[in-house]
Amino acid sequence: MKINHSARKLFCTIITAVFLGMVAQAADVAGTWTWVMPGRNGGSDRTNTLTLKIEDSKLTGKIAAPGPGGQITETSITDGKVDGDKVSFTVVRQYNGNSRTNSYTGSVAADKITGKIEFTRQGETQSRDWEAKRSTETK
Repeated sequence: MKINHSARKLFCTIITAVFLGMVAQAADVAGTWTWVMPGRNGGSDRTNTLTLKIEDSKLTGKIAAPGPGGQITETSITDGKVDGDKVSFTVVRQYNGNSRTNSYTGSVAADKITGKIEFTRQGETQSRDWEAKRSTETK
């Protein structure tokens, strides 16, 4: 059976469109994201700032948050991943010779990430919700 050039071109266009529709597109997470967490022991609320970049298909970035004494501490993220609308990364902070790891997961929808932060405190894994909004100045 011989197929003419126009029919072949149409067939290839349809197959390509179907395939592209089936492949999940990575969410646009690049930019600056902020969220507020309640202060410890009734203290002032703490603003967290997360700056994300996509470099060579890898999620990188830094998180800036108040540390001991209220000083803003900037820490690089590790293990950054974007899979469709899902994002995940880890932040490891050092305090007085101790290491604390927070694992972030979330779903991206437009200019908002909603998810969970998991960490270990006193030998127990705990979690808390987080919801970050993208700064429109950096979009």
